[in-house]
Amino acid sequence: MIIGAIEAGGTKFVCGIGDETGAIVERVSFPTEHPDITMKQVIQFFQGKRVEAIGIGTFGPIGLDPSQDDYGHVTTTPKPGWSGYDFLGTIKRTFDVPMGWDTDVNAAAYGEAKWGAAKGLDSCVYYTIGTGVGVGVYAEGRLVHGLVHPEGGHVLVRRHPEDLFEGACPYHGDCLEGMAAGPALEKRWQAKGSALPADHPAWEIEAYYIGQAVMNAVLMLSPRKVILGGGVMHQAQLFPLIRAEVKKLLNGYVSSKQLLDDIDSYIVPPGLGDNAGLSGALALGIRAAQQASSGA
Repeated sequence: MIIGAIEAGGTKFVCGIGDETGAIVERVSFPTEHPDITMKQVIQFFQGKRVEAIGIGTFGPIGLDPSQDDYGHVTTTPKPGWSGYDFLGTIKRTFDVPMGWDTDVNAAAYGEAKWGAAKGLDSCVYYTIGTGVGVGVYAEGRLVHGLVHPEGGHVLVRRHPEDLFEGACPYHGDCLEGMAAGPALEKRWQAKGSALPADHPAWEIEAYYIGQAVMNAVLMLSPRKVILGGGVMHQAQLFPLIRAEVKKLLNGYVSSKQLLDDIDSYIVPPGLGDNAGLSGALALGIRAAQQASSGA
């Protein structure tokens, strides 16, 4: 099978070609600009490739309910030109093949469940912490949508007692994304996270917020694995800080050996590394092709 994959991020798009084994044999990336520019590049990449299906994992929020008018659209994003944009319809008008459609973080969670850190498990939660904060949920063998889809990047968090930063989310101010995403780090410390040393106080404050989010995910969803990806999580020193914060917050309440004795293998980086999103989009495309061939 020849499957197309699109990982549409708020900062960049990654397009690829893969097969049913999960192997990605060709890829290209370019900045996320106005949809008239970006989607032209997407379509040009896939033309002539003879793809049998395309999987799309995109930044959101997006419409996921086929019975609603906004299905296939990006909905309330502040990104210029993308709010209300008919993403799926634009691709479908050029390529008459089965298509998988979901959020970029749900796609990453699916990729990790198929081939990565959660392989063989029936549930996982995937956080991406970068330009924004997104959460993908894979539960009991399926991706979670519900009313819209998980938007766990905008949950409320307790403020760190030494943090006077007002927050950077244009919708909610000091929600998780407003306090812990890359732009919040940069605005608070007047430097990009990658420029801050490993022992900078930024990371203890960052772990304070991410640890709260992970604790809430454990209590609400009881996932078998928590995966933390995105550019901010390239700071490897965050993992032990976050694990310690989660253990402190849970305070032994959830009686699980993984949390009490083996948390290092429970809260982990993506097994697929920076390919989690693109691999997940590939998995969505494979699933769409299989469903089409079976008449589902």
